[in-house]
Amino acid sequence: MERNADMPGRGQGKKLPKIFVLDTNIILHDYKAIHHFQENDIVIPITVLEELDKFKKGHDTLSFNAREFMREIDRLTDRKKLGRNGVPIAKHLGNLMIELSHPFPDDLKGCFQDDIPDHRILATAIWVKAEHPDRFVALVTKDVNLRMKAKAVGMEAQDYLTDRIEESRLEYTRNEVEVKADVPAEKLQALAYGAQGSIPFGEILDKEPLPNQLFQFKWDKDGSETVCARYDARGRKIVLIKKKYAYGISPRNDEQKFALDACLNPDIKLVSLTGGAGTGKTLLALAAALEQEHDFDQIILSRPAVILGNQDIGFLPGDQKSKMGPFVQPLLDNLNVIRNCFRPGSRQATKIDALIKEEKLLISPLAYIRGRSLGKVFFIIDEAQNLTPHEIKTIITRAGEGTKMVFTGDIFQIDQPYLDMYSNGLTHLGEKMSGQPVFEHINLRKGERSELSDLASRLL
Repeated sequence: MERNADMPGRGQGKKLPKIFVLDTNIILHDYKAIHHFQENDIVIPITVLEELDKFKKGHDTLSFNAREFMREIDRLTDRKKLGRNGVPIAKHLGNLMIELSHPFPDDLKGCFQDDIPDHRILATAIWVKAEHPDRFVALVTKDVNLRMKAKAVGMEAQDYLTDRIEESRLEYTRNEVEVKADVPAEKLQALAYGAQGSIPFGEILDKEPLPNQLFQFKWDKDGSETVCARYDARGRKIVLIKKKYAYGISPRNDEQKFALDACLNPDIKLVSLTGGAGTGKTLLALAAALEQEHDFDQIILSRPAVILGNQDIGFLPGDQKSKMGPFVQPLLDNLNVIRNCFRPGSRQATKIDALIKEEKLLISPLAYIRGRSLGKVFFIIDEAQNLTPHEIKTIITRAGEGTKMVFTGDIFQIDQPYLDMYSNGLTHLGEKMSGQPVFEHINLRKGERSELSDLASRLL
């Protein structure tokens, strides 16, 4: 059964269907949310429809979700009267009801001074609960503050959990490298120095690992020397990962060695790089893209423009270049690091400038590439932890023939108010794609920006 909210067990309550009152942010997060509550009934306060009306004219994901939800409820109510019991959502699902606004009960009228949508939704949820004393009623919202207000007045309030990854699965995606210290020395010798640079997996493993499983084989007991390897599912062998260079950039640790190998491997079309600030995620992806620029028609670096509210990037002052500045500057900083690896006027530095001038290397906020078909493109999406699972899916499904995508981000540094480390798109990508031959995930832990940066990351 698909999860949606923390509902009490069947033994705790009555057999009547439960009632869930949905906040606006649930619809904007997942326009199909009403289909994810099994046989239980859904109440949409009229205030939610009023708020959705403000979003319907935009071009971003929130606007798309608002429009799709309005089309869905229009279809459900076509030639039907809502009535007191609403309309059926689908077979084996509950009913959908739209409820007009209701004031707070007399004993709560003085608790909330401001007449804002959140308070009107909460007041409606309290009214629904009073009207159905024999049924379990809960307000479902991703707004933590509204949940606290609801609980303060005795209203059941819950988060929307359908797209939330289990903590155990999240831990798995953070520990994708398997460390082995009991491999016979002669086998490691064959892997590290043999002509093939690989050995059949059965010679050192008891069972076949998942595609692109990463390994660190220790030469000695103290683990001071390691051999890095990856399982190649196509050849059913363990393949040595050597230290590689990409456009003047070389990996400084084993994690970066894994990451650069994945970004340079033409058979791996989708890469997820997670880790804290200064671990080299974006720099390694960009260096790999430049190293392979002859294999792609275009290199695109992008990141979501996180702005408060439903304001488009056009809301910012200035021309397009000025608007883009705050969002693309971190990408430009990484590009400058690579450029500074070479002397001014050198062939490599000149090549970077030429790629930018010809727009073969394009740096742009994500909003500017919506709707494009991405064929033979090396596409780097930075700060991907600020994307929803639906946005990640939308981006990947635009990949054409010959396209490679690298998503980078830190799931502990999320700027979107209704996403967390368990529900953001980058976490979903690592969990859902795990084990696919075209996908590889690497979590970088060691900061390499500077000693000071690494010290701050660990202690502050």
